[in-house]
Amino acid sequence: MQSYVNGLGLGASLIMAIGAQNAHVLRMGIKRQHVALTVAACIVIDVILIALGVAGAGAMIQDSPFLLAAARWGGAAFLLWYGLRSWRSMLTPKSLAVDVSAPAPGARQALASVVALSLLNPHVYLDTVVLLGSVGGSYPDGQRVGFSAGAMTASLLWFTALGWGATRLAGVFGRPLAWKCIEGLTGAVMLTIAAGLVMR
Repeated sequence: MQSYVNGLGLGASLIMAIGAQNAHVLRMGIKRQHVALTVAACIVIDVILIALGVAGAGAMIQDSPFLLAAARWGGAAFLLWYGLRSWRSMLTPKSLAVDVSAPAPGARQALASVVALSLLNPHVYLDTVVLLGSVGGSYPDGQRVGFSAGAMTASLLWFTALGWGATRLAGVFGRPLAWKCIEGLTGAVMLTIAAGLVMR
């Protein structure tokens, strides 16, 4: 259960940070255009990348004390940097602007857009394959599945809430204060998990 909660917390912290993918899901939700398709594509992509990351990292570092230590301390250092960066972002005004007058794309175009925004963004690999993979791979076999399930659950819950909640929250996400709250929460969770890695 603890590994599941850690995966859930780390996955949520990474996925909640403002970026092109989240902004795209919000836009599609606010416009009510292909919301189910967009949300499903984001979840499937995350699940695949998390599974590949944890499985690959686990296989590489399982029998290597050096790689195990590198994953632990490297992950902690990255989480520290990411958390501090999120807190610094609170000082920068950010908001989401959506042009509701733009024509609706077709299903294929909508799918191509979300896949491109997801897979052509280097941060998605850094977050899922490298960071989640390294941290998850550092757990024993029995806990690795729980960590992966937690991170995947975070993706499922976040994108579902983001897509279908966007219509009601259109005005909220147009305000910089909303993003400040998200960045503040992201930074706090990231730093907490970083401390947990160091103290293990």
